[in-house]
Amino acid sequence: MIIIHDRKGLTALLQVDADSLDGVNLMGANLENANLVQFSLKHANLQYANLQHADLRLANFSGADLSGANLTGADITGAIFLNTNLTGALLPVKKQQ
Repeated sequence: MIIIHDRKGLTALLQVDADSLDGVNLMGANLENANLVQFSLKHANLQYANLQHADLRLANFSGADLSGANLTGADITGAIFLNTNLTGALLPVKKQQ
């Protein structure tokens, strides 16, 4: 069982009855402000998922489908997007210094 919490660790956003998030179907899931630091989501279906302001640092999205997903405001520092479908995804904008 995997429980995805918010960035502060106070609220459970989603509970997945699996040992891993690799290949899991999270299509359309609302994961706004989620803490997914270092999670492996290889080959996961995250089409149209809401990942606004999520902490995705060092997460592995290799082979995942993020088409149409909303990642605005998300921290993707060090995240891996090898062979990831990002068609139509709303991506975070790097802040200018």
